[in-house]
Amino acid sequence: PDGDGLPDGSGTARDGAIVYQQHCLACHGEGGADGINDRLVGGHGSMTSGRPQKTVGSFWPYATTVFDYVRRAMPLMSPGVLTNDEMYAVTAYLLYINEIVGENDAINAQTLPLVKMPNLDNFVWDYAPPM
Repeated sequence: PDGDGLPDGSGTARDGAIVYQQHCLACHGEGGADGINDRLVGGHGSMTSGRPQKTVGSFWPYATTVFDYVRRAMPLMSPGVLTNDEMYAVTAYLLYINEIVGENDAINAQTLPLVKMPNLDNFVWDYAPPM
């Protein structure tokens, strides 16, 4: 979560919209809302409801984790094809469509760990750390 080990590179949501159209749209739909795979946007305030929507904006506790997931697992049929700049850009786009960052905010190894996710404070440790 602290961003240790993030690669060089940078991107904005404006750039990420293009990457999203090329690599993510087919599975996640227009604007991350209407695809055949997981919904990426919306669900704000739904985590305590009877039907929570686990999206980037409503569930994920750290922006760095979103980046790491994209880096390791996306696009589904060809993970690892995105450049560092494309990964930062599409992460910025996902944060932007969830109203977490601005469209022109530069997301990189220095700024990504500073992004405060809306659901961060709702995660609690459910075990006692070793003594």
